[in-house]
Amino acid sequence: MGKVYLVGAGPGDPELLTVKAARLLARARIVFHDSLVSHEILQLVARDAEVIDVGKRCGQKLLTQEEINSLLVSAARNHDVVVRLKGGDPLIFGRAGEEIEALRDIGVEFEVVPGITAALGAAAAAGISLTDRRAASQVVISTFSRRMGGTLMDFSAITSTTTLALYMPGPDYTEVAHRLREGGLSDNLPCVIVSNATGAEQQIRWTNIARLVHEEKLPAPALMIVGRVASRKFREISKALWNGEPDDHHVPRTAVS
Repeated sequence: MGKVYLVGAGPGDPELLTVKAARLLARARIVFHDSLVSHEILQLVARDAEVIDVGKRCGQKLLTQEEINSLLVSAARNHDVVVRLKGGDPLIFGRAGEEIEALRDIGVEFEVVPGITAALGAAAAAGISLTDRRAASQVVISTFSRRMGGTLMDFSAITSTTTLALYMPGPDYTEVAHRLREGGLSDNLPCVIVSNATGAEQQIRWTNIARLVHEEKLPAPALMIVGRVASRKFREISKALWNGEPDDHHVPRTAVS
């Protein structure tokens, strides 16, 4: 029985892979990857290895999670090194828990190799700090669910000293803005939307909650960072927002770079 490695591919830039991740990609005889893994990273897989796409296309799964679990177990019976390659970090919205459970139940040895999650890649691309002792003492990482009966985030739990990293904000930012307002957040609170963070097609858009309703969708994968830190003019807007006195004049204009 071989060993399965749940490997984080990071946000896109192959130079952000860990040394261990790159070494495993060169050694693996079989690699199961998500659709968010960049082409440049897949080029690091050994040429004679079998590479299998188990990701999603336009929201449609190629395989069920149970089928993926079975493939991992079967591959471990035939290969010494099996890589399950996931975008970002395997333990953040990667369904790694279900795969770990399946491997444990069968007795397959596994190891998790962390990667840079999208929130960190997006913040680095935008040049902002997710925490700042002057403004943000905590970070909340969440997805934006639109499904009926799905688990919905309680936006009222977001405080004035919270930075919200919102994965998969979807095609319509109007709904996001509505939920943020319902949670009691100010229209002037800055937001930054980062598309394809750290990749060649990266786009960054600076806005605020009020202007989200007018923003055009950026290409997926995209991530939204909401909070006092999400501004290129941190010092200029800090006094107004920190004291609870919104001043739209100081909120940065929408821009794409």
